[in-house]
Amino acid sequence: MSVKSKIALKRIMGSRLCNRCGTCVALSDGKIAFSAKEKKYKPRMLGDLSDTEADRILNACAGKTFSFPEYREHFYPGPAHYHPYIGPYENISIGHSTDPEIRLNAASGGILSAILIYLLDKKMIAGAIVTRMSESKPWLTEPFIAKTREEILEASQSKYIITSVNEVLEVSQHVRGSLAFVGLPGQVHSIRKLQRAGDPSVANIQYIFGPFYGNTLYFSSVTSFIRSYGEKDFRQIYRLWFRYGEWPGNMRVEMKSGKTYELKKFHANYLIPFFILKNSLFCTDLANEFTDISGGDAWSPKYEERGQGYSIVIPRSKAGKKIIDNMVREKLLEILPCSEEESITMHSHGYDLKKRGSFIRIRFRKLLFRPVPDYGYRLSGFPASRYFMELLISSLFLLLGSWPARRMVELFKPEFVGKFFEKSRKAWKNSTHSIKRKNL
Repeated sequence: MSVKSKIALKRIMGSRLCNRCGTCVALSDGKIAFSAKEKKYKPRMLGDLSDTEADRILNACAGKTFSFPEYREHFYPGPAHYHPYIGPYENISIGHSTDPEIRLNAASGGILSAILIYLLDKKMIAGAIVTRMSESKPWLTEPFIAKTREEILEASQSKYIITSVNEVLEVSQHVRGSLAFVGLPGQVHSIRKLQRAGDPSVANIQYIFGPFYGNTLYFSSVTSFIRSYGEKDFRQIYRLWFRYGEWPGNMRVEMKSGKTYELKKFHANYLIPFFILKNSLFCTDLANEFTDISGGDAWSPKYEERGQGYSIVIPRSKAGKKIIDNMVREKLLEILPCSEEESITMHSHGYDLKKRGSFIRIRFRKLLFRPVPDYGYRLSGFPASRYFMELLISSLFLLLGSWPARRMVELFKPEFVGKFFEKSRKAWKNSTHSIKRKNL
């Protein structure tokens, strides 16, 4: 199998199946590394893997295969509830951290940051594997092991460019004591594969948490953003945020020159169709279904109009539920119950994108004899109108992701493009509402 493993790995690394999770880099003993992180950000073979290394890495890779039913049965035997969109869960609530500093620094309600700080304070973990903006290259992300409240806060907020959290396994496996892990679905899937295999690289990971996941952007989204303002050198970036300020936040770039560029979060979404990592379009896991606790923005007018930030909180394991219950009891979290239907409505656009759109795109890709991921299950039976809509969406991604389109959008100020994008998005959502919500 080893020769086949090496061939399979190279195919995954060179295709849209690779989600850049970083596991292959961590387990390769320096024989695989990411190249050009400011560009394609792809893993590349630097040396010849041994047969054992190749088999181990392929088995840990979630890019090609990850059976949702199989891993759900293994890690969540007998959950209190299950929904094919949400995954296994104990309960659903809406809440926020009661600590103003945590809540203010977070992307939404500060739930995940509050949980990590709580576990550190209770000495239930020695540290948390999280992601921050790089200290040496503040325009890129980097994984690290946070061991203090200050470091947890440093890692708060969403990062919408490519992250490879699992790279840190090379270091984290040598830490004494239990660790918490925070990652996106593809990264979490790989950790679960390693855990099930009993791999020593994840033996000290006790808890897994993660945010909801829509998409990831190439770093070129940032360079395009600042080029629109006349900035030609991304190395002049001093600090970068994607959810700066009060919820829902702003994209904000501070330059070494002292200049600052800031755009509302929803307006900055104009970058998505131009710079989306295509692997994002084949991921079917919006709610991060294989965590102990997952969380996302509570997109609802009744919460949005209040500001400050609110999160959906979904404990999935018994251990996750116990953490939430204890924190509520100690008044560290304030939560209200949320129904399954209400939680799906809050993210109806995302669930349609992941649980219907992704399966349609996978089917289209398979018809073109391109490699596709195998999740061990398939949702189907969508109306013909949804397939036609997906053809249009895929065509737009193809057109807007081209080099000429990317260059053309830089001719306009992001404020103008962002407002135009937001108005167009609202019109699109209204015109396709019945198609996307039909039988959802």
